[in-house]
Amino acid sequence: MIWHIAKRELYDNLNSLRFALATVLLFGLMLTNAVVHLREHPMRMQKYHDAFTESQNGLKSRTNLYDIAQRGPGSLYKKPSPLHFCADGGDPFLSDYINGGFYAWATDDLRGFWQLYYRPATHNSRNIRPDTIKVDWGFVIGYVLSLIAILFTFDSISGEREHGTLRLMLANSIPRHTVLIGKFLGALVSISVPFMLAVLMNLLVISTSSDVQLDSDAWNRLGIIFLIAILYLCLFLALGLLVSSRVQRSAASLVILLLTWVTFVVFMPSTLASIASGFSTPMTYDEFQERRQQLKIELRDEYDKRLQDAREQPAKRIALGGEYVLKDAAARERLSQEFLDQQHAQIQLGRSVTRISPVAIVQYLLEVFAGTGFERHQQFVENAQRYAREYREFVTDMDRTDPDSLHIIGVREGMSEKPVSSEAIPKFEDTLNLSRDFNAAVIDLLLLVLFFVVLFSGAYMAFVRVEV
Repeated sequence: MIWHIAKRELYDNLNSLRFALATVLLFGLMLTNAVVHLREHPMRMQKYHDAFTESQNGLKSRTNLYDIAQRGPGSLYKKPSPLHFCADGGDPFLSDYINGGFYAWATDDLRGFWQLYYRPATHNSRNIRPDTIKVDWGFVIGYVLSLIAILFTFDSISGEREHGTLRLMLANSIPRHTVLIGKFLGALVSISVPFMLAVLMNLLVISTSSDVQLDSDAWNRLGIIFLIAILYLCLFLALGLLVSSRVQRSAASLVILLLTWVTFVVFMPSTLASIASGFSTPMTYDEFQERRQQLKIELRDEYDKRLQDAREQPAKRIALGGEYVLKDAAARERLSQEFLDQQHAQIQLGRSVTRISPVAIVQYLLEVFAGTGFERHQQFVENAQRYAREYREFVTDMDRTDPDSLHIIGVREGMSEKPVSSEAIPKFEDTLNLSRDFNAAVIDLLLLVLFFVVLFSGAYMAFVRVEV
């Protein structure tokens, strides 16, 4: 009986104008998304490859261990995601590279060693709320698909009551949960089929281009994203059935659902993001620069005082120089890390607040599995920090293998002078880990499931009490 009701609901939807309009809209948006991605992705990849090649060429030109340690590999660059078309993730407001460099440190021709320096990104509410301008899958799923779900269910129960067909249906001793589940499945299939076809067309257009390479990991991520979209669709179908069960007239049901949609999908994420961005006050860039300058002055004064007793002792002077170069590098990176952590904490707070809206949850999930947005940025920072540790360990290990070296890292006279093969120098690889992404998305997935369970349970309880 459930499938009979579902087929009847599906037949009614297929013959309606809203089905035709929804199909055309989904196909049009997905085609636009594919065309835009095919135009922009090659430019992103070319920019990345040019920067990466320049960095690698710089490494190959350094054969002296001191130069390798001092100049390093330069800046580290974030690899663009091939699934950028799924979720833009506010990437323009997040840095696509981390500065790495050295500087003149103090007297006696000392130079600072290569270290990470994080660019101040534009951290504001735009990093938190979903983007309503980019025509990516996040926009299609978060805004368009949810609106279509409302338009397909606003009259599912109230329309039957108005036409008197609900009384006839229930007079045949059909359980109410059977009617509700049948209508839910009918609406789900009615929307899922055109959405799936639009997705397949989108992927077909993208896959035909040689500029976009989708490996097995990317296809696994696409499958997860599609399942998230279906779960999100189910959530709004349950909401439509809930309101339609509680309201007697279809017009009133539509008005209530549209107001709810505007509140939770459009208004609430933007408003909460703006409010949350003012909850915390991270260190400003000017404050960061002031503390850096103060740190530099303090270390230099301390170094100059100790240097007075070591000027006539070359060995002691070399050891002292190495000590302070490393001490300075560690102190600067701690300060940069503190600056970065405070910015990230502000964004995390805002994202936690906006999770009251289902569209924000879906947006964050799509970003995680598409390899864009804030979670991706955090992975990139962790990859860069891990590489920096490996790079410094390489320098230390190479110096230890030279018995003629003084093993004083930080000054040229104290380090090995043997040539180093460029092939032996560690190379930075910015990679993604699907299992890590899944762990990061577990809470959001559970929240989405919880929303659906609550709304569908509410729809069932409301429909059980409907008087016909």
